[in-house]
Amino acid sequence: MAEIWREERMLIDGRLVAASDGATYDNVNPATEKVIGVAADGTSTDMDGAIAAARHAFDHTDWADDLAFRVRCIRQLHEALTKHADELRASTVAEVGCPVALTYGPQLDAPLAGLPWVADLAETYHWETSLGFAEPFGMRTHRTVRREPVGVVGAITPWNYPVQINLAKVVPALAAGNTVVLKPAPDTPYGATLLGQVIAEHTDIPAGVVNVVTSAGHAVGQQLCEDPRVDMISFTGSTATGTRIMTAAAATIKKVFLELGGKSALVALDDADIDAVVTSAAFATTTHAGQGCANTTRLLLPRSKYRDGIAALAETLKTWPYGDPTDSSVLMGPLIREEQRQRVLGYIQKGVEEGATIAVGGGIPAHLPTGYYVEPTVLADVDPDSTVAQDEIFGPVLVVIPHDGDDHAVQIANNSRYGLSGTVVSASDERARAVANRMRTGTVNVNGGVFYGVDVPFGGYKQSGIGREMGVAGFEEYLETKSIAEGAR
Repeated sequence: MAEIWREERMLIDGRLVAASDGATYDNVNPATEKVIGVAADGTSTDMDGAIAAARHAFDHTDWADDLAFRVRCIRQLHEALTKHADELRASTVAEVGCPVALTYGPQLDAPLAGLPWVADLAETYHWETSLGFAEPFGMRTHRTVRREPVGVVGAITPWNYPVQINLAKVVPALAAGNTVVLKPAPDTPYGATLLGQVIAEHTDIPAGVVNVVTSAGHAVGQQLCEDPRVDMISFTGSTATGTRIMTAAAATIKKVFLELGGKSALVALDDADIDAVVTSAAFATTTHAGQGCANTTRLLLPRSKYRDGIAALAETLKTWPYGDPTDSSVLMGPLIREEQRQRVLGYIQKGVEEGATIAVGGGIPAHLPTGYYVEPTVLADVDPDSTVAQDEIFGPVLVVIPHDGDDHAVQIANNSRYGLSGTVVSASDERARAVANRMRTGTVNVNGGVFYGVDVPFGGYKQSGIGREMGVAGFEEYLETKSIAEGAR
């Protein structure tokens, strides 16, 4: 792999800068537990400067009005990031702990490849739509619906897929004509600071249009949510944090987009090929160590095949390859930090206390003494209402629940405060689609289908969030709607 690409500085008002007080914090590789570099530990003063720069750029430049210029800048950004993809790949693997294999898909290459689609969308979007003439109260009137940028967008992103989520927020917001302040997760600063470096050095994006503030803590994120100069907050992360963000934004009635937690169900109907289901479940459990909000971490098996399915899962995961994320043969690396590992182990213990049995895994792998690893784990005999069946564990832990037919499977799948994703497997496409239609969730994969795509709206029902990211719907999250009525003479 290429050498790790680092950028310790933040981007504020067009300049790459250190924290105002010079403070930094360590960026730790979760696979080696070694420091790979430092990042600026941004202060309240830094965040204030970033917000002020974004506000000025929106209010006093022609960024919001010059569509052709915005499109050109996004194409420049795509070209520059693509040119540096291998360096960005090495940095992403090092700070995230994600397997390098995933960077050729959703961790890096897929979101980079999607940037031209966003530029094309902005270029061809119908920014104004005529509603024709009407005569309200006898006044002949021509009506137009106009779409305009929201203004200053605060983007707060998580550590699990940082490059993908940073781009999924920043680029559509820019294409829509907004200015942005990006606050990345403390664990993965380089995914954001490197984006800032590329913007500053390889694009014509004006000063203040994009700002990046890194910090070891969350106080500056709170500041971003509360500041009246910010018009919108776009957040991806846990439901608990999303609740706090919604509360912080409420005082100034900000527009809020939230993509939050999930406890998605993989539903195997009684005619499904169990071997195929087991393989799918194993991938979902272990991909990026289960650190994906859309991972299907509940497996619903028909009761007649329940024990055979559990045995097959245990056998499969005993020899499942995981470990060094720089090894292209693995899809599962470490968890992001020790606190997260202890959280996951605590959930496994809680499951056992509430009556579940460990079919495989359940602990720290003896062959990986360094790195924040947890064994791929299957919990059987799980009550659908138990803690491990209801809470988002965010680790390589699969809970397996029996069902007694399609109606019962739908009932269990929907027995969740979340509604982000899901999967249905059946020998009958029609039957699988009927179950998918009844699931209260934002995305569903049916019989091998994959929902992910830059043009596909992603988001959830219930406590999985508000609004959609990506696709036309995701682009329109960053727009306001203005109705203009002109008297006809």
